[in-house]
Amino acid sequence: MPPSELEQFVVGLGQPRFRAKQVQEWLYRGAPDFSVMKNLPESLRRDLGRAAQTLPCTIEQKLESLDRQTTKFLLRTTDTNQQHDIIETVLMRTSYGNSVCVSSQAGCAMGCKFCASTLLGLKRNLTANEMLAQVLAAQWELRTRLAPHDAHKVRANGDPNNNDVSHIVVMGTGEPLQNTENLRGFLGTANAKLGISWRRMTVSTCGIVPGINELTEWARPVNLAISLHAPNDELRGELMPINKRYPIADVLDAAFAHSERTGRQLMIEYILLDFPTPNRGTGGGNYAPEHAEQLSALLKDKSVMVNLIPWNAVAERGDLSAPSNNAVHRFQDILKENGIHTRIRRERGADIGSACGQLRLNPQPL
Repeated sequence: MPPSELEQFVVGLGQPRFRAKQVQEWLYRGAPDFSVMKNLPESLRRDLGRAAQTLPCTIEQKLESLDRQTTKFLLRTTDTNQQHDIIETVLMRTSYGNSVCVSSQAGCAMGCKFCASTLLGLKRNLTANEMLAQVLAAQWELRTRLAPHDAHKVRANGDPNNNDVSHIVVMGTGEPLQNTENLRGFLGTANAKLGISWRRMTVSTCGIVPGINELTEWARPVNLAISLHAPNDELRGELMPINKRYPIADVLDAAFAHSERTGRQLMIEYILLDFPTPNRGTGGGNYAPEHAEQLSALLKDKSVMVNLIPWNAVAERGDLSAPSNNAVHRFQDILKENGIHTRIRRERGADIGSACGQLRLNPQPL
């Protein structure tokens, strides 16, 4: 609720107006329910619990990676105007901060050959609040995991251990640029209410050119990541149906315009994998030396960072496989020799099905 609505709601429960501000402070800390709001009278907490809930999603399950650096949340949406769905979000604790991978849709319609998220199709767009709730669930986890019995001591503006979400990557389930209005609302609230810098937000797209243009016109300095995964239209079309509508040249032209407008370096995501193709049978792939040379030519003299991602296994994609480490490093070496800034992404949370390409609608129990 906006502050004025929340104030009316609290007054309607027979409480003074200032209680609304206290409630809202707790909401933006990620409070999972009203019982933790210890600076509110017990009677108000009880009344709020009967009449409302804090977030539009509730945690169905939490999965922790073996190295305890990654947590996957299975969240059940509870908007009474929508069909209930399970969505996923991932919290990654790294040396540079705490990053949350946010889903923008329940399911995905893009049909990319290598990805689990699209297997059951698209159910619906997520609302701005459902996207924000994913960040708030992660925020509460960070602020309470070291002292779970002292949740009431969590402060509104962070703590001495800096246990706050610092980065947002909209790289979870769904295509965010098919949901641009809610995406902008979510990112705007995260910036205004959670204090997360625009420059620490990244939006990943498979190449929805009108959506990229809209993001460019919005002119916020968020980072843009393009899921490219092939250096020519023939190969990309075999992997990503969207390429038939928006070919590589159009996607990159729009992406470079965004980079120029915002001053942000463009990120290129490139999953390396073996796959059967109509023209090459079972011996296909997108990581041959000539592919690295073609990719270099596309990106030459541009402000880009290429993230190379060895394919993460998806059970239903038994015809796919990841290339060898030698092949991955050979591909990277060619890019570097051609002056392209590149790195091999360290995958996180593969043991809990939360690595790149593994998030899915209605995930099976692990």
